Amino acid sequence: MTPAARISAAIGVLDDILAGAPAEQALLRWSRASRFAGSGDRAALRDLVFGALRQRDSLAALGGGLSGRGLMIGHARAQGLPLTQLFSGEGHAPFPLTAAEENLPLPARLPDDLPDWLRPDWQQSLGDKAAAVARTMTTRAPVWLRVNLARPKPEAAAASLDADGIQTQPWPTLPSALCVTGNERAVARSAAYRDGLVELQDLSPQLACARLPLAPGDRVLDYCAGGGGKALALAARQPQAHVTAHDRMPARMADLPARAARAGQRIGIEARPAGSFDLVVADVPCSGSGTWRRTPDAKWRLTRAQLADLVAVQGQILDQVVPLLRPGGHLAYMTCSVLMAENDDQIAAFRQRHPRFTLVERQLWTPLDAGDGFYMALLRADTKVV
Repeated sequence: MTPAARISAAIGVLDDILAGAPAEQALLRWSRASRFAGSGDRAALRDLVFGALRQRDSLAALGGGLSGRGLMIGHARAQGLPLTQLFSGEGHAPFPLTAAEENLPLPARLPDDLPDWLRPDWQQSLGDKAAAVARTMTTRAPVWLRVNLARPKPEAAAASLDADGIQTQPWPTLPSALCVTGNERAVARSAAYRDGLVELQDLSPQLACARLPLAPGDRVLDYCAGGGGKALALAARQPQAHVTAHDRMPARMADLPARAARAGQRIGIEARPAGSFDLVVADVPCSGSGTWRRTPDAKWRLTRAQLADLVAVQGQILDQVVPLLRPGGHLAYMTCSVLMAENDDQIAAFRQRHPRFTLVERQLWTPLDAGDGFYMALLRADTKVV
């Protein structure tokens, strides 16, 4: 496909998304209807679509309207691309610019690419970092890998990746976290990935898992396990711990046994966990506001009512895990959100309901200092009310 044809395809996919289709669904529909497109075309289209969604409002301002065409005109202007060549109407190119599009007065200041209703919450949650985090959310997120500590040293995993043409850089304070700096799309085909030397996992949850108290023989429960990434990370960090995964929707854990076998680990799976755990990790459903670089359409779909529903579910989950902790055990509450309502406010409300829990530590990572936006509060279940 020519660059102009890719722009034309992106216009169609973006129009589907703006009409309400999830981004992944719209891209898949296009791919199935466009068998002629190669892997390079699909990757390029995905980059165009996701890039436009990250900067939706600012590109619409540069392109003259909130439509697939407006976003792609804005993209071309922002990137300094030759508009008349891309919008020529020849072959599979979009039709030429209208006089209004060509002579569009450009705004003196671009929008911050946040939903209007969310702006006050964003500012309150992030303070003087709010504007910088919003800008960073308009860029592409890096790919991070977690070295399986049950296998080789990080240097050996990095060498194996390099042999397959994949360049990485370790995080200074956590060498087992590798940032992919070159050829990221080859990771899933690499020997290091195939042999369980590395797993895809963002830096922020890696940093969070590294801070959790974990000793040989501990019983650990990953309560909202999803694909089981945190369960695998904790099992690799302490092979003598007994790690169990649970999720309300067991289908999400379908790949976990194979992933654990590839990593040389053993993860228990429980539909109804019971007993007394030393550590419970609750990475709860959330707005995903910390991951909007990866899922930019979610930023524009979120509503205040949905956020309120999520906050209610989070509180319910916290109450559910209380009986599963032994006295003196630890609860790690996690979200991939930067919003205070889901983070510090949620923990404050929980401690009012359960005053025997002591807050040991809380951390909020943002794309300014780590990978995705991510929150972790570590609490201890004291035997007596403090």
